[in-house]
Amino acid sequence: MILPPVPDRALTELGRTEGGPETLGLLVRDQHTRRLLLLRAVLDAAEAAGPRVLPAAALDRLHEDWALLEEAERLERAGRRTRRAPGARPEAGPVPGAGPREPGAFTGVFGPAGGVVPEDAAGRPLDGERGRAPGRRAPSPTRTPHRTGQDTPAPVPPGPPPSGVRSLLLHPFTGPWARDALRGLDTVTGPGAERDPREPARALAHFGALAAVAAVRAGVSCAVRLSARDGVLTLPSLGALRTGRPGDTEVGLVHRRGRLTFRQPGEADVVVHVQSGVGAWSEAAAWTPAYALPGLLPGSAPVPLDDLDPYRTARDAPRAHTLSGPVTLDDADRKHWLHAWSGTAAALGLGGERRLTEAAALLRCLVPLSAPPGTVPGRPAGSCSGTRREAFGAVLSSTPATATAFAATLVHEIQHTKLAALSAMVTLHQASPEARHFAPWRPDPRPYDGLLQGAYSHLALADFFQRTALATPNPVRRDTAWARHARYQEQVGAVLPALVGSGDLTPRGRQFVDRMVEVYERLAEQPAPRGQTARATAYVRAARTLWTQRHTPRR
Repeated sequence: MILPPVPDRALTELGRTEGGPETLGLLVRDQHTRRLLLLRAVLDAAEAAGPRVLPAAALDRLHEDWALLEEAERLERAGRRTRRAPGARPEAGPVPGAGPREPGAFTGVFGPAGGVVPEDAAGRPLDGERGRAPGRRAPSPTRTPHRTGQDTPAPVPPGPPPSGVRSLLLHPFTGPWARDALRGLDTVTGPGAERDPREPARALAHFGALAAVAAVRAGVSCAVRLSARDGVLTLPSLGALRTGRPGDTEVGLVHRRGRLTFRQPGEADVVVHVQSGVGAWSEAAAWTPAYALPGLLPGSAPVPLDDLDPYRTARDAPRAHTLSGPVTLDDADRKHWLHAWSGTAAALGLGGERRLTEAAALLRCLVPLSAPPGTVPGRPAGSCSGTRREAFGAVLSSTPATATAFAATLVHEIQHTKLAALSAMVTLHQASPEARHFAPWRPDPRPYDGLLQGAYSHLALADFFQRTALATPNPVRRDTAWARHARYQEQVGAVLPALVGSGDLTPRGRQFVDRMVEVYERLAEQPAPRGQTARATAYVRAARTLWTQRHTPRR
């Protein structure tokens, strides 16, 4: 399914750094469609790869995994959660009749001819013209009041379902996994490129874990063989099993009525009990349960705090200069996250109700990072955060210091999420990737696209902290908010001329940037106190002087 062009109304809303429910739903549906098409490409590439790239046994296992996933979806739709699936395969054996299929045999969630099934904003397949998910009653709209200028209360787009086949296939980290799998299945790699012959099968083995979780969530009794990579078997949304053995290890898994039994030769069985939503518990030390924070809004889905998924950060890729690596949390770390999270919704709402509804609609999971590079032990830690274009809905962040800091991080990263999704649908500019622009928030030159991304997120932060300052009675917190607003406002003002004056903007890109200018001018109508503005101006002037000294060619 190819979505229609982005309407002017949606482009205008996003250019003003905010998005209404329909606009956010448009971004979500487009990203979900792209993810399903990417998964379709993986399955087609596996069929076409040939035995020199993908051994026949690995392809057969992929067929078995897909058959299990299809059965899980059928039972999920029918609502028969505890019934044993017809044809569920016995342990260490194939699904009866599921042997090798002809190319293009993968259907299920793709529809009869391999086409992508239309979905609603939550990723549920739509049934005919009524726009109703099969087997589900039409949901009643949830309304949360918010006001931005003359805005009226609007419905909050539904978050993803806490479990189910769709939520697994549309999870943010399915995107990075699929791209990794496609690279492994690439048969046109140039001569001299090094290829690990094990990689295609190793990457596709992760799909087996996704299918197993789908079966568990749908109530399918089954016995499957899974592969632990480097001694760890991760079951998304459930947890991870440490095998205690180096390298790749095969693990048997039996599921009966919400009880998982992991079996390895020469090892005691590990029994795990599934919970509703996110997580599963076990008395075995080898099992680490998945963890989630409460939903941002009453009734919204929990937000996974994912420190287990093997695809949560980019594999073997250089990280941004300010970004640290992933970290595994202990109980104390999780309590710290929960403490900051518990006040985040209120902090987001203080800076504009639309900021809260956007985060509730687009945030799918959080990835904890270690303290950023350069942090000095014994001193207050800095912070770092990021997003990944291929992992729509995921926000990576180091441990938040306060709820307000956490809220600002979400505002910043949700802007990147929106603009990346919009850029996949609309060509905003045709600028080269040459890094030559000054950005007062970075020491290095930026390409035009990076400048646009940074200005967009900083403009939203300027708006967020202005609203926070105007709504905060505490004088100390109000002054802090004004200081943050003044700095972000001044930073955006320093780069707007380069953005607006570019001849590389497309007509729709110019429309988008012009709306950003409108927001900047509106914010200037209620400036920060004079002292805060003066300090922000001096800061940006000093940043420009230092940048010019570093990056102006010497004659």
